Amino acid sequence: MFETLGSLTASPWIYAVVAVSVVLDVFLPVLPSGVLVITAAAAAAAAGAAGPVAVPAQVPDILALLVIATTSSVLGDMAAFRLARHGGARLDRAIARSRRLTRAHERLGTALARGGGALVVIARFAPAGRSVVSLGAGKTHRKVMEFLPWSVLAGMAWAGYSVALGYFGTQWLGATWLGTAVSVIALFAAGALAAFVIRRPASTAAPAA
Repeated sequence: MFETLGSLTASPWIYAVVAVSVVLDVFLPVLPSGVLVITAAAAAAAAGAAGPVAVPAQVPDILALLVIATTSSVLGDMAAFRLARHGGARLDRAIARSRRLTRAHERLGTALARGGGALVVIARFAPAGRSVVSLGAGKTHRKVMEFLPWSVLAGMAWAGYSVALGYFGTQWLGATWLGTAVSVIALFAAGALAAFVIRRPASTAAPAA
């Protein structure tokens, strides 16, 4: 898998692939957008370590990768936000069939109303957390300016973390599959921690309700 992704990073299409993957994974959380960003950053680090023999045109630029990943994250969030906000009864029924989504949306609306937008940032790292947060913010009819700044911050945090993992992981562990694998594991570990954090308030807030 890493070898296939590695060959993709040598193509100028890597930016488009990253952008599309990051935008769409708010609807399809199974897309490996984080793995793509890490692999692209690892390729940039490996090329930089190669010295003058590297060909800059054939590897991603770190700053461009960071900007594209952040921007695509926000665009995907806002697309899901708008869809949920104007989705109508059909989307409401689809969400209502999932007790987990319904409970998460209710918690999100309360958190945003009380200024708890940090939940948006934390959930960006959790599996499917971005989907729940973006759709939930739209469904509960939060104002755009209540959600957008936190979405931008979440996108910057996630993109920065993913790029840093790929770049520094390669510099520290070398330009091999091991560096990329360790970076991906660290990304999944952050996701597991984020999922644990956003689940905790539900159990503590229940008695006060």
